[in-house]
Amino acid sequence: MSISRRTFFGNATAIPLVSSLAEPEQAARVSRDRLKIVVTGGHPGDPECGCAGTIARYTDLGHDVVLLYLNRGEGFCKGGDPSQCATLRTGEAEKACKILKARARFAGQYDGRAILDNQHYDDFARLLESEKPDVVFAQWPMDQHRDHRALSMLVLDAWLRGGKKPALYFYEVAEDTMMFSPADFVDISNVESRRRAACYAHASQQPDKWYPLQVEITRFRGTQSGYGQAEAFLRHWESKRGVLP
Repeated sequence: MSISRRTFFGNATAIPLVSSLAEPEQAARVSRDRLKIVVTGGHPGDPECGCAGTIARYTDLGHDVVLLYLNRGEGFCKGGDPSQCATLRTGEAEKACKILKARARFAGQYDGRAILDNQHYDDFARLLESEKPDVVFAQWPMDQHRDHRALSMLVLDAWLRGGKKPALYFYEVAEDTMMFSPADFVDISNVESRRRAACYAHASQQPDKWYPLQVEITRFRGTQSGYGQAEAFLRHWESKRGVLP
């Protein structure tokens, strides 16, 4: 379900102008140490919508990034044979990852039918742990899409059970995300063209309909944080900090 520009900006919470790299040693660490980043999403395209600019910043610094999708987007592909949506959207995800110099991985659930039970919590925790991440990004749990909410709960459960070792940040997908008040920002002004290309790789999702709103949002987040364009995040309060690019 989409929202209007007026609704989004009218309901946005005002926050102080802050920068996730206010401390010089944080920037130095991210540049110096090779990190494993896992950006999770409910469907192919979700990590790109919320984090593609940040992913590009990470990979340009030489860090290893994996986009972990909960499913293969079986539920919808405009203009394609419904029985082939998983194949089509897997290809789109791999194309987007190539643009971002990242790697795609899939958790094996089915689009629109996310399951949260002991077995799926265990399976997802093992999958995430196998990547040995230093940083994990997940969708904000207050979201209109049940797959997004399920993905967020799977990540949080795995993080808690795993001893809270990686840094954990939540991100927004603005047409679905509700009640999101970010406190950390990443400057994507110089990588916006790659962000756009990665989102447009998901051609079956009709990016012309939703990407213009994404640009308005990144410009709004840029205004909040003092950048031209920015992506916004909220760090779990028990998570380590200082790992954003």
